[in-house]
Amino acid sequence: MKFEKRLAAGIGFALLGAMVPAAVLAHGPTRQKITLTTEVPAAPEEVWSVIGNFQDMGWHPAVAVTEGQGGNEIDATRVLYLGASDGPTISEVLYKYDDAKMSYSYRITDVDVEILPVTNYSSHLTVKPMSGGSEIEWRGAFYRGDPNGDPPEHLNDEAAIAAVTSVYDAGLTALAERFAQ
Repeated sequence: MKFEKRLAAGIGFALLGAMVPAAVLAHGPTRQKITLTTEVPAAPEEVWSVIGNFQDMGWHPAVAVTEGQGGNEIDATRVLYLGASDGPTISEVLYKYDDAKMSYSYRITDVDVEILPVTNYSSHLTVKPMSGGSEIEWRGAFYRGDPNGDPPEHLNDEAAIAAVTSVYDAGLTALAERFAQ
């Protein structure tokens, strides 16, 4: 009787072991993360005075107009109009703001994945003091635009990473040029 129980248990563990790799392979998309930084020869307070207002993203070259409510309070909202005042939009909400640490965090609440191929996107923008000026750090975490198992190329992980990298790079480049000596 003991042998039969051990045999049944062994078969059960073997079946479970065979199923585990299939379960691991069947998982959904992986959360992507990127961080870009730039250094500028300006005091952190000067940089923060430009980017620290959640209601004004006019420093980014892709943003034509920013409309918002709530200032820099938690749950403040903003709508970014891209390219023109009647262009495509991205809606965002502020969920963390620390003026003393010169940092804020926000998430996208609404975007057409054809415009920015991401879902469940959150981001953090921070100004840090450094010798001779400031470092601006922009980091984000997100999933690709299509969470299904075989997304089209324009909505896959690579497209999402490339799009967010491009947004961050354009904004940081504009800030570097603005604060260049």
